[in-house]
Amino acid sequence: MIEVLKREFVYIWYYFVVQLRQILPYWIIGMVLGSVISVFVKDKIHGAVSKLNEHKLDVLGIFIASILGITSPLCMYGTIPLSASFSRKGIRDDWLGSFMMSSILLNPQLIIYSMALGKEVLAVRIITCFVMGVTAGFVLRYAYKGKSFFNFDGFSERASHDTDPNLFIRLLKNIGRNFKATGLYFLFGVLLSALFQRYVPAEKFAELFGSENEGFGLLMAATIGVPLYACGGGTIPLLQQWLYSGMSIGSATSFMLTGPSTKITNLGALKIVLGVKNFLLYILYVMLFSLISGFVVNIIF
Repeated sequence: MIEVLKREFVYIWYYFVVQLRQILPYWIIGMVLGSVISVFVKDKIHGAVSKLNEHKLDVLGIFIASILGITSPLCMYGTIPLSASFSRKGIRDDWLGSFMMSSILLNPQLIIYSMALGKEVLAVRIITCFVMGVTAGFVLRYAYKGKSFFNFDGFSERASHDTDPNLFIRLLKNIGRNFKATGLYFLFGVLLSALFQRYVPAEKFAELFGSENEGFGLLMAATIGVPLYACGGGTIPLLQQWLYSGMSIGSATSFMLTGPSTKITNLGALKIVLGVKNFLLYILYVMLFSLISGFVVNIIF
């Protein structure tokens, strides 16, 4: 029994090290880049959102807000208080919805992480996240015209942690917080990937999530994104192994859209901001968009 356990440990450790070597550079570069943007560029990005009202952008503002949401380094917990401050400055709900949706789905750090999945998957992730943000903006523009969709009562913009007068020290502190926030999730994701590689037959996985079982595979991928998604960096090792084992790009797309947008730790705050009815509509929108995107991506690829 002990010999069997030792042998299994050696196998898992081997898979763990191989996976770690493949993906560690993307995690380090992404983490550092995220901190650089947070320290030196974040205020400019958020300032650009605040000034949207100064220009006669109309529909164009939805597209710009979605781009700014993707470039923002904040997670959902930071996005909601920030959006509350934007709302008080008179930013329209359709622009806010586009910014919030894109910001929740993607950020510069996660873009670097996703490079480990290959150029095609990276391009699909960026495009679908952008389109999902834009679509959310159009839904609010035309379905909720003249109505308020958000309720930001009780939310205020958080004080920045990047306050050290020395820019280099400020950057190092931000990297440290970034490492603390994502490190354990990243290592846990690598471990799950190693366990998956050892114990899940690739052919069985391909039967479930491959293009031959398209409808059910997409639904399953969209659904498991809800409980499995805890941190963007932590899911990249799993996605990398799943794609290698035969998961279709469409199924991966569905997972990448539902995961961050229904991240369990953030749903409580979203429910407060949206209210029960709008919260349920948000969940329905996320599931429908992720499934449709998965179908379209599978057709393309």
